[in-house]
Amino acid sequence: MYHRFEENKYPSTNIRISDFKEHIKIIEDSNIKFINPKNFENELINNKLQKKILLTIDDGFLSFYENAWPILKSKKIPFILFVSTREVGAFNYMNWEQIREISKEDFVEIGNHSHTHEYLVDESNNTIKEDIEKSIKIFEKQLGQNSIFFSYPFGEYSIDFKNIIKNFSFKYAFGQHSGVIDETKDFYELPRYPINEKYGEIKRFKSLTKTLPFKYKKIYPEEKYLLQSKNPPNVKIEFYDNIANLKSVGCYSNEGNEWRQSNIRFENSDTLIIKIAEKFIGERGRINCSLRDPSGLWRWLGIQFVIGEK
Repeated sequence: MYHRFEENKYPSTNIRISDFKEHIKIIEDSNIKFINPKNFENELINNKLQKKILLTIDDGFLSFYENAWPILKSKKIPFILFVSTREVGAFNYMNWEQIREISKEDFVEIGNHSHTHEYLVDESNNTIKEDIEKSIKIFEKQLGQNSIFFSYPFGEYSIDFKNIIKNFSFKYAFGQHSGVIDETKDFYELPRYPINEKYGEIKRFKSLTKTLPFKYKKIYPEEKYLLQSKNPPNVKIEFYDNIANLKSVGCYSNEGNEWRQSNIRFENSDTLIIKIAEKFIGERGRINCSLRDPSGLWRWLGIQFVIGEK
């Protein structure tokens, strides 16, 4: 997941274009296939031995159009551009003419990123519905149809928010928790690796391209919108059977506003209990678990909680 390109005064959401070009080269040299979003589910289910990458770009900043789009267009590299309809045409954002121009290519998907891009997860269900409904109407007016892809603003969602997106006939929704997609993942909680100046550093990017999916049946609590009365949460992960070396898994969390190794134990052979001792502080709580596969590569699983004010 990318945002800005060569807007170096925003390092937390920016990638330098020289690094972006190197990312593309790493993917190509590693024989990793770029997924066309128009064939997303088929790519997910079939030919699982082929490593694949789906590029996504959030927000529709003008720097994408000016700096990254020419590169992707020249190579016909597929991607999803997620836009928030209120911001289209505003200062430093793409306008509808530019969005329509790139949407004509058969390797491009324009995804829905809400209307306002506010902290919708904190709002009432009616407010969320009105926002998404407005974005859909603008998509239909400007592009002729809405997308089947949705990206939660700030990667934040609750069970209610997920259900609203399902009821609007979106087929897939992406967060910002890190991890690798596979056919077992919830299509309305799809992970992505956020890439910026710090986390897009070349050595790290190479390591990300080598990570494997970490398959699990369910994560508890299912509700990722965490009320203060439930903070810290009781976290449990039910994994699939026969995951090699599972007892060697390690987890880290940002509890107490400081990244630290988590205290973990197995309830049974495939159910992991993660003991979060201190409250998550700030807007988001994160847990990352990794496991070295017998192949020598790493399996990766990220969890993100949104911390409510109440």
